[in-house]
Amino acid sequence: MQALNIVVGLLEMLSSVLIMLIIVQFIIGLAFAFNVVSPSNDFLRQVYDSIDKLLSPVLRPIRNIMPDTGAIDFSPIVLIFGLRAVVFVLESLVKY
Repeated sequence: MQALNIVVGLLEMLSSVLIMLIIVQFIIGLAFAFNVVSPSNDFLRQVYDSIDKLLSPVLRPIRNIMPDTGAIDFSPIVLIFGLRAVVFVLESLVKY
C-alpha cells in the first residue's frame, strides 16, 4: 500500500509539472500574440519551442480527436482537466 501512495504522489507531481509547463507556454504565446514581447526574442522563442516539443506528443492525440475550432486551441485545457481527473481518481482509490 505504501508503494501505491508513492506512485500516486509521483504521478501527481508529474501532472503538476505538466500543468505548469502548459501555463508558461500559454503566457508566452499570449505575450507573442499581443506584441508584449517581440516574437524575434531568441530566449523566449527557444523556451516556447522547447516546451512545445515536450508537450506536443501529449497534445497531438487530443488535437486529433477534438473538432477544429480555428485559432483557439482547447487541447491544453482538456489535458489539464484530464490530468486533474486522473489524479483525483487515483487519490480516491488509494484512500480506500
